[in-house]
Amino acid sequence: MNNHKTKSWEEVRIAFQKIWGYEDFRPPQGEIVNTLLTQKDALIIMPTGGGKSICFQLPALLQTGLTLVISPLVALMENQVQELIERQQKAALLHSELPSFQRRATLQALEKQQLRLLYLSPETLLSPPVWERLCQPQLKINGLILDEAHCLVQWGESFRPAYRRLGAVRPALLKHKPPGTKISIAAFTATADPSAQKTIQTVLKLQQPEIFRLNPYRPNLHPTVRIAWTPRGRKQQLIKFIQNRPQQAGLIYVRTRRDSENLAAWLAEMGYKTASYHAGLGATERREVEASWLGGKIPFVVCTCAFGMGINKPDVRWVIHYHAPHLLSEYVQEIGRAGRDGKPAEALTLISEPTGWLDPEDKQRQEFFQEQMRSQQQKAQQLIKKLPQQGEVNKINKEFPDSAIALALLHSSGQLHWLDPFHYKIEHKAKSQPLTQLHAAQQMTQYLNTKKCRWQFLLTAFGFEKEAANWRCGHCDNCR
Repeated sequence: MNNHKTKSWEEVRIAFQKIWGYEDFRPPQGEIVNTLLTQKDALIIMPTGGGKSICFQLPALLQTGLTLVISPLVALMENQVQELIERQQKAALLHSELPSFQRRATLQALEKQQLRLLYLSPETLLSPPVWERLCQPQLKINGLILDEAHCLVQWGESFRPAYRRLGAVRPALLKHKPPGTKISIAAFTATADPSAQKTIQTVLKLQQPEIFRLNPYRPNLHPTVRIAWTPRGRKQQLIKFIQNRPQQAGLIYVRTRRDSENLAAWLAEMGYKTASYHAGLGATERREVEASWLGGKIPFVVCTCAFGMGINKPDVRWVIHYHAPHLLSEYVQEIGRAGRDGKPAEALTLISEPTGWLDPEDKQRQEFFQEQMRSQQQKAQQLIKKLPQQGEVNKINKEFPDSAIALALLHSSGQLHWLDPFHYKIEHKAKSQPLTQLHAAQQMTQYLNTKKCRWQFLLTAFGFEKEAANWRCGHCDNCR
């Protein structure tokens, strides 16, 4: 931060107290704030509910100039920006669902340098009207924050390929700025195992980043995995669990939009107040469901993984995975929504018996996911023969409708690099095919079937082997 020298740590703390009303930072919040104020690159892994957003919002508000926050979901941006505006801070957001008058107003505020924080998705960041404005030489940009950075790893090769182009953003912006300009990059996430950490650092081209890693263990969170022998048995286990916990706030995670609608409808027939939530709903409907749940009008929501990121409800007493997630990182994210107030909370996952004879659904889901991964990979390799060796993304997309994901996959296997955020060059030496998602899916299966302490398994998986060595949490189903 260029005027950092003039801001003493005392002033930083006073601003923190004034804006958020907290007495002092929780470790390592203060160190992270300091790292970002001195404009160093950083990778921050902190459990959900650990106060991550303050770590990048405060430095952004204390600096003159703009900080870009790249965020995966509209709901997430809206919640954070709403809170900042209520605290009278200069923050705004841009996304595709905004009415055009609001979009125009934000773009004007951006040009007039009236914003400290601008939230946008990777796709919006790389859209022409936004990109052109960000490249204006007089617009001062201090840093890029990648919030929920695990999305780069989970989705960058599947349905959000723009994530894989983010590493080209900083050098491209610097070309348009006065010499000597510094733009720092910080990535924040609650879950990143060692290979995900490496991917994030490589894709974003972080320069000697400061790394902050807190382990995901939460002593008040009790994980349990139970076999549901038949589809009917699964429903019965669910009902019994809910009946035993009247009026407690919870979340039920399912895999697909259809699952979410069907299960919510069935629960409503059984007399429960609930709602379905998935990415296919319009903005207004999503807001309504969130508000009803946050306000306690409905005790639980039947949702896909689109729900919960960045939504802060401290008193969630349970999370049920009616269907197990494909990836361990999704699982840790989702169970982490429970018990943020530090009081006991339960995380129950229902799975079919492993052979799949009585209920093949889980197996089919897993196989379908793996098949999708493989076929995307094959398509990418076939497309590489047709694509020009150098090209511009939007042109190529028009000509080859599936090319965006293919380019992302080629980038992840080291066969392509981005000359800037819009132009690629293919290198024909195929490196190994990193089917990272497939490895991660196998890890999830191992977790569901392990006989060891579940927290020990999770700590090991996320790279905290030292802590995990003689670990027994004493409160998961296997320890009990």
